Amino acid sequence: MSLISTLLVGLLGLLHLTIMALEMFGKPENQAENFSMPLAFVKQPNAQIALKNQGIYNGALAVVMLLSLVLLHGIDQLITLRLLTGFVTVVGLYGGATVSKKIYFVQAIPGALTCLTLFF
Repeated sequence: MSLISTLLVGLLGLLHLTIMALEMFGKPENQAENFSMPLAFVKQPNAQIALKNQGIYNGALAVVMLLSLVLLHGIDQLITLRLLTGFVTVVGLYGGATVSKKIYFVQAIPGALTCLTLFF
């Protein structure tokens, strides 16, 4: 795997840790602004539960991605990272289409570029 791929995977993992932190520990005002949601909605207890649940998934994705850089090698590492970055891309495309166009730039494009580097 190239140095560029390794760096991009690491940055993508850190991005998802940041998203996790915002979803799980962010102030509702920051969550509403960053996720393009009405503040009144984000302040609802059920919305907070949903954001925290989503944060767990983003955190788990980030941890597996980062650990794959350290614990896996060769084809196992490559296949795992291709799958994970492919998932990030698909979820980013769906989020961009259904929630906010900003998600294309924050998640889908970085995921797709990282995924593409894993094929060269």
